[in-house]
Amino acid sequence: MNQAALDNMKARRSCRAFLPEMPSRDLIAAICEAGTWAPTGHGKQSPVIVAVTDKKLRDRLSAMNARIWNELKLQRGDKPTEGFDPFYGAPVVLVVLADRTVPTYHYDGCAVLTNMANAAEAVGLGSCWIHRAKEEFDSEEGKAILAELGIDGDYEGIDHLVVGYAAKEAAPPLPRKKDYVRWA
Repeated sequence: MNQAALDNMKARRSCRAFLPEMPSRDLIAAICEAGTWAPTGHGKQSPVIVAVTDKKLRDRLSAMNARIWNELKLQRGDKPTEGFDPFYGAPVVLVVLADRTVPTYHYDGCAVLTNMANAAEAVGLGSCWIHRAKEEFDSEEGKAILAELGIDGDYEGIDHLVVGYAAKEAAPPLPRKKDYVRWA
């Protein structure tokens, strides 16, 4: 049994406050590599990881995500959040896209995100899974970004993993619910 791997998974928490310092390219590459080893349906490897370290593109994605967040809030009758950075100041955004023509594309992308979140913890970085990538990359602006990046095909934004050095210690985990595992 690899207890260290299990302990790493138990220790991982979502980080919602990041320092502005950019992690090394080697650390980011290690996290992305872990994503490439996630299980995928029939071994099709439908996901693509876009490692965003360019501040201008990072801020553009953040602004898009915040607009979508506020549109959703308005639909629910909630007040928009002004000046909100949905990426919590993280300097790195790992965008996971997946090929919609593969039946398991969504699950494949989620497995990639999970592997990368656990890898971030293993290399000493904080991370947080951020939603709304589907809406971002289904938009005309999102499609234009993909074209700028040379990404062709029928890709759906699965989600983002924001990564960086944590600005504060993670909160302790909540207790696991008693009926989480059911034996049959």
